[in-house]
Amino acid sequence: MTPTKSKLSGFSMIEILVTIVILIVGLLGLAGLQGRAFTTQLESYQRSQALILMKDMADRIEANRYNAAAYINDNPLGVDGACPGTATVAQTDLCDWHNALMGSAEGSTATAMIGARGCIFQESAGGAGAPATYQVVVSWQGLNRTAAPDTTTAASPGKCGEGDYKDRDGNVNETLHRAISIPVSVADIT
Repeated sequence: MTPTKSKLSGFSMIEILVTIVILIVGLLGLAGLQGRAFTTQLESYQRSQALILMKDMADRIEANRYNAAAYINDNPLGVDGACPGTATVAQTDLCDWHNALMGSAEGSTATAMIGARGCIFQESAGGAGAPATYQVVVSWQGLNRTAAPDTTTAASPGKCGEGDYKDRDGNVNETLHRAISIPVSVADIT
């Protein structure tokens, strides 16, 4: 009997290296996906916080409708400043809103949103049976670039915090500026 050659089996070194490269590319893709998911989740969280704060102030204005004009603020609330005072109901509401924008509702001084600001503009004064209309705006800094908010009129949502949001290089970048608003109509029922 003559011995037969046994066939060698197993993986070659090249096959192992190709497998490792494919595995590394897949893991890097997964890490990138995780980073994107975190960014998207944070953007969503900031937007939901902004909606809560915006609706809170709209409700406060409607509850104190006879003094609605006292809520108009020339400077955005939420950063770099103190409360406007607590002598009136409107000032107390603005102070509470300022603190909430700063993050006091979160139980610390860390804000729920990056660079949160709140503004209240008057769109129309009302009169002659027409209601006065106010615009409650909350703005913050997003993480991804998108279309800049509208700044065409004095009461546009983008006017709240315009020029305050910067990119990593320290340059003003309005594509990182997020703003949402809600109109509040206050009828004169006297």
